[in-house]
Amino acid sequence: MSETKKPLAGVKVLEIGTLIAAPFAARLLAEFGAEVIKIESPPDTDGMGGDPLRSWRKLYPEQGGTSLWWRVQARNKKSLTLNLKHPEGLAIARKLADEADILIENFRPGALEKLGLGYATLSNTNPGLIMVRISGFGQDGPYKDRPGFGAIGESMGGMRFITGYPDRPPVRVGVSLGDSLSAMHAVMGALMALRHRDQTGTGQVVDVALYESVFNMMESMVPEYAMYDLIRSRTGSSLPGIVPSNTYTCADDRHIVIGGNSDPIFKRLMHAINREDLAHDPALATNDGRVPHTHRIDAAIAQWCSQYPLAHALEVLQRADVPVSNIYSVADMLADPHFQARQMFETHSLPDTTPITIPAVVPKLSATPGGTEWLGPELGAHTDVVLLALGYSIEQIAQLKADGVV
Repeated sequence: MSETKKPLAGVKVLEIGTLIAAPFAARLLAEFGAEVIKIESPPDTDGMGGDPLRSWRKLYPEQGGTSLWWRVQARNKKSLTLNLKHPEGLAIARKLADEADILIENFRPGALEKLGLGYATLSNTNPGLIMVRISGFGQDGPYKDRPGFGAIGESMGGMRFITGYPDRPPVRVGVSLGDSLSAMHAVMGALMALRHRDQTGTGQVVDVALYESVFNMMESMVPEYAMYDLIRSRTGSSLPGIVPSNTYTCADDRHIVIGGNSDPIFKRLMHAINREDLAHDPALATNDGRVPHTHRIDAAIAQWCSQYPLAHALEVLQRADVPVSNIYSVADMLADPHFQARQMFETHSLPDTTPITIPAVVPKLSATPGGTEWLGPELGAHTDVVLLALGYSIEQIAQLKADGVV
């Protein structure tokens, strides 16, 4: 790693969260230099403990190993085991909160208050604390106590209603998009609150709801309904009201995505597919004119694509300066020269020295880039170092372990 100082160096973050939304938000801060201490439950009598994400999806080794997802989601974080049901565990958590700039949590509303770790309590001793609270439905309102996962946020926030084909049930995107959108909103809120804190000395609560983070992505849906009673619904692979933008099938049964929806690009696209009649039709010169003719335009593009294999279609349209792509699998990404040139992958070593390839850190900052200092750690790997920094002695730490506190 470069010795360049990262932009969030010196920012202390306490993460009290599990699975996806809060841990992803903390990961983004850790990638750009924040010191993130992640509180995890100690192992129980069966040896189970820590963030459940440690055992989600593909494990390495496959039997009894650790999730590969965990190694990315927890990179650059310090893992501290802490029993929050024990009075001394709560005391340690309060000490860490007193030193933190940001606390990120994703419990149900009121859960931290029951532990004595609510914002009103912690801000008494740390008035500059920023508490980022991620929940399904927000910290107030009639639904606040309902359980909420990303899938529920995607459904209530409007995404599922418009995803899929009109003659089939709604479908989901193949990743936990609702959680990830919430994490990004959490980071935006945390950084804005940090800016305010640096100017005033006062912290605040950043209230992030999963459904609201999805709802924020719904573009013109609300004003179109309020003005015209228009309810957007599922339209398959096309983007309604933006023409042409769709997925087409080539002669070799491979799929190509074409975005020809700006006025000059539309003309270039029509020339490329030998449809000069459409390129020069005055009725199709602007997007609002093309929308009523969506079917005719899509049929022309689909007919052209069906004559040629994917590689030829890509070559022709790229030469015409039309936005176009095949639909990448992860194998395509790893083999792609642009991904490689942009250094979108990093190789690190797992604890047994086995190499592993992971995504690189984005966005790319020219002067203070982020990076991976270490992969997601073993459970409790940093317990001793965190407690020593809090002033505990080696003997006291040993006693805390004997008492089941850490």
